[in-house]
Amino acid sequence: MSSRTYEPIEPLTVAFIGLGVMGYPMAGHLVRAGQRVTVYNRNPAKAAQWVAEYGAANATSPRLAAEGADVVCACVGNDDDLRSVVLGDTGAYAGMRAGAIFVDHTTASAAVARELSAEAGTRGLQFIDAPVSGGNVGATNGTLTVMCGGDPAAFASAEPVIAAYAKAVTLLGPSGAGQLTKMVNQIAIAGLLQGLSEAIAFGERAGLDLKTVLGVIGKGAAQSWQMDNRGPTMIERRFDFGFAVDLMRKDLGLVLDEARRNGAQLPVTALVDQFYAELQADGGNRADTSSLIRRLKATQPPD
Repeated sequence: MSSRTYEPIEPLTVAFIGLGVMGYPMAGHLVRAGQRVTVYNRNPAKAAQWVAEYGAANATSPRLAAEGADVVCACVGNDDDLRSVVLGDTGAYAGMRAGAIFVDHTTASAAVARELSAEAGTRGLQFIDAPVSGGNVGATNGTLTVMCGGDPAAFASAEPVIAAYAKAVTLLGPSGAGQLTKMVNQIAIAGLLQGLSEAIAFGERAGLDLKTVLGVIGKGAAQSWQMDNRGPTMIERRFDFGFAVDLMRKDLGLVLDEARRNGAQLPVTALVDQFYAELQADGGNRADTSSLIRRLKATQPPD
């Protein structure tokens, strides 16, 4: 359980849709921050478990969860999952009152963000795309970084709610800007992890004490979150953390689709995406993204 403190704000009625690895603790932070929370999850058993832990309400559809809510948050799998909980007779939009704000924490395409924002506008609703970075650890500790796109006034209203599970919440531009910023984030992480994998494998082949090496170079220009948090576990070949290869491939697919649209050249990202495909083919779907080092069989120094 996180020991973080929460900024006092006027309690609002908040719905949270999607209680997966990320959504489960995020919704819990809203309860701890004093919000009136109703949740919906496609797996009723997971929703019942969450309600037993946090004592808030559970609805049987996104529409029922969203009824009367000031803010509706969602964190689901992909574009199609998002549409399924937002649109249609049982979707959240059908239950939201005029002026309410939908905050989407799904890592999805910029196109679906713009689509759902436009649909929200026809209904008198507001939409913020707000993908997150920080993984399960960040969600559990309430220290996520949240990248937002949408209307500034809607963002200002939603920001205090999002802050219950975030250390940084930033508006980057209009609808879609949050998703595009998350793509930038994933491009950077993919390259960092491949570079870190190669560095560790090289050091192992050279016969160095890698824990000492990382301790030294981590105080210089090579330092990164990935080095600090995943470098030691990569040395130990432990890959049981929150953000899986399958999820990274989904995200890099969004990145590469967008790059084809806007003409960006991403040779390293495309290559690392294929490296992750190799790990999937070898059964590493659920291993952490730092498992890239598995491709580099270099744990023994040369003769």
